[in-house]
Amino acid sequence: MSRSASSGPPRLAVVGNPGSRRVTLFQDAVAAAGLPAARTVSWLDVLDGGARFLPGEIVRIESPGEDAEVDRLLRDAADPTRVEGSALWYARFTAAVREVARAAAEAGAGLLDDPADIAVLFDKRLCHGVLDAAGVPVPASPTSGRAAPPVRGWDDVRALMAGHRMPRVFVKPAHGSSASGVLAVETAGGGRVRAATSVERDPAGRLYNSLRVRRCTTEREVAAIVDALAPDGLHIERWLPKAAQGGRVADLRVVVVDGRATHAVVRTSRSPMTNLHLGGARGDLDQVRAAVGAAGADWGRALAVCEQAARVFPDTLCVGVDLLPLTGWRRFSVGEVNAFGDLLPRLTGLPGSGAEGLDTYAAQVAAVLNRARNTRVTPAP
Repeated sequence: MSRSASSGPPRLAVVGNPGSRRVTLFQDAVAAAGLPAARTVSWLDVLDGGARFLPGEIVRIESPGEDAEVDRLLRDAADPTRVEGSALWYARFTAAVREVARAAAEAGAGLLDDPADIAVLFDKRLCHGVLDAAGVPVPASPTSGRAAPPVRGWDDVRALMAGHRMPRVFVKPAHGSSASGVLAVETAGGGRVRAATSVERDPAGRLYNSLRVRRCTTEREVAAIVDALAPDGLHIERWLPKAAQGGRVADLRVVVVDGRATHAVVRTSRSPMTNLHLGGARGDLDQVRAAVGAAGADWGRALAVCEQAARVFPDTLCVGVDLLPLTGWRRFSVGEVNAFGDLLPRLTGLPGSGAEGLDTYAAQVAAVLNRARNTRVTPAP
């Protein structure tokens, strides 16, 4: 029979890198809820074939990032700042997630994150396709879904941009995260091409992540980067004109927990990439809400778009939605949905969300407790 609320508090386990920021914040939230510490199963053990769970455990799958040895095992890169190897990373990571699911099922443990959802969330082409099919507003893309043609290099990018009348696009590694390897590409009259990216290319042609966004001003330079990234898979999206706050382009990361938008942070930048680790800065959420209202739009509708995107992944407790406000603050589009988009320390819940006073991890623990309270004993047949 199923677990009931009277059978005691849920016993949690987390698959992650011990001591990482993510695991630490989750453990802090577990402790604050008065629960026993979650049992940590390290990614190194999982990759070594050592995924072990206990009957009745509720298992959270956490990001494998911020561990150089885990990164090396996933993509054979000695330097974690290298960009290449994302296709190998994806294959090995999704295989490891499936192994976690197998071991959990064998032990009679439950998962908070669905392996099939994770596989889609970490392929931008697949993710865009399922969002589009579900009616979620997304930027136009010629590489959306399973049937999309492969992008073999810069010549293909150029042809797709021209064929779909997209003079400005984002070119993204299909399996990247944190804007790693992303280029914001613009074409202009006379065949001119330029791009903004955080990728650095060394004299041997190897690609590295830097923590600054730089400008590529020649087609030759852009083509060299795209050609080097293409073997790992590329996704292309129309570069939408975003709204601005304080003279800086703005978007939002909205965290959706158990189907409800609970947290939101505004990200602003003078470059096309608003990621905070690339020099983006947190904006003012109250100003965003005021701008949306002044434009005659509905802030609640903007959050509803994020919840609509999260419903595409119903078996995953929490996702982070990148919400793009278009110029004028009246319309919104979903740029990406992130499996591990909840690393927003000290950010507390939105008014009326049910997560007021809680950070993103505490909101998820509260959702787990709420599920446990709502579970009733089901008589055996």
